[in-house]
Amino acid sequence: MSTAAPRKPLEDIRIISLEQYGAGPFGSVHLADLGAEIIKIEDPSVGGDVGRYVPPYFEEEDSLFFETFNRNKKSISIDIKTPEGRAVFEDLVRNADAVYSNLRGDVPEKIGITYEQLKHINPKIVCCSLTGFGMTGPRMKEPGYDYVLQGLAGWMELTGEPDGPPTKSGLSLVDFSGGYVAALSLMSGLHAAARDGVGMDCDVSLYDTAMAMLTYPATWHLNAGYQPSRISHSAHPSLVPFQAFQASDGWLVVGCAKEKFWQRLAVVIGRPEWALEDSPYATFSDRNERRAELIAELDAIFATNTVDHWLSLCYPASIPCGPINDVEQALKDEHLAARNMLVETEHPRYGTVKQLASPVRVGAEIPEYRRAPQRNEHAEEILTQVAGYDAAKIAELTAAGAFGAVKN
Repeated sequence: MSTAAPRKPLEDIRIISLEQYGAGPFGSVHLADLGAEIIKIEDPSVGGDVGRYVPPYFEEEDSLFFETFNRNKKSISIDIKTPEGRAVFEDLVRNADAVYSNLRGDVPEKIGITYEQLKHINPKIVCCSLTGFGMTGPRMKEPGYDYVLQGLAGWMELTGEPDGPPTKSGLSLVDFSGGYVAALSLMSGLHAAARDGVGMDCDVSLYDTAMAMLTYPATWHLNAGYQPSRISHSAHPSLVPFQAFQASDGWLVVGCAKEKFWQRLAVVIGRPEWALEDSPYATFSDRNERRAELIAELDAIFATNTVDHWLSLCYPASIPCGPINDVEQALKDEHLAARNMLVETEHPRYGTVKQLASPVRVGAEIPEYRRAPQRNEHAEEILTQVAGYDAAKIAELTAAGAFGAVKN
């Protein structure tokens, strides 16, 4: 039996990343946690990744926002707009498995990071470009931001109370979902490249992601003319009840996604007759047709007691339910710690930084966590071990401005 430490799932993967802000770094941080070597190329002319300067919790080039998306990564400052910087970039590509970026749709080709532009250096390179609108189509050159796409893709019209304005999600779900899609696309590309010996482009966009996540409401509309509308209390469009209810001291969610849950809920709330075959609320269709009257009845019932009271009845009956927590309450849930979802890293400015782990799990080993890199922190390691440069070559490139303007 070998006593060697188990290898991390992706520790043999090297990714050169021109990533910035949220969506791109969010996608690659899961790969970094699984052992992939993520080499962030940061533009020295703009101070590196803009995520370093996101308020309110930032100082100089450190921010808690940046820490969230960049743990377990390495950083080097390279100005790839200069011939010397471009040469360094290509030497890194020569010894990498993938090039990853999140830029505007027309930029990857402009700066020469598509497969066609890099395959002469490394035929197996996978070039994953996460852009706002993709690398084709009439919106290709438009900048893509989460809030804009939530509106464009119809999400905001679906969100909020019926008499309120269109509302965005409380989190940047297009950005984060786009990051997951990019990571999945990149890993699929790496698998194919390892199998076939040929790399490719992965043209991933936030727009495609947001549109695809319309899922069944889109299918209903395309095939049956369904017109979505907002429903009070964040209710499901067809499953009744499945929504937020206000108790005497707060809010909870109760959902009946199966008939058995409705039958149990009817007993719990003291209305067992509502689950009988001759009840006007007996089936999914019955409850949907009589949504307004049923929800009014349920609202009145749930208002008579506390959140804890209702949960104490619903949990033992295995009815899908839960409190509507604030962020502090959510982070204190004992299940979070039990699932090893709280991460601590040590930082020279912040001391111990606490954050959430990646939900991506592969095998039984718990990932190791290292703080996000300082800008250019790993330059010497990357230039010597990946690019293969000696001290004289590094000095020559530095003088030529490959790593940023030379200070006199």
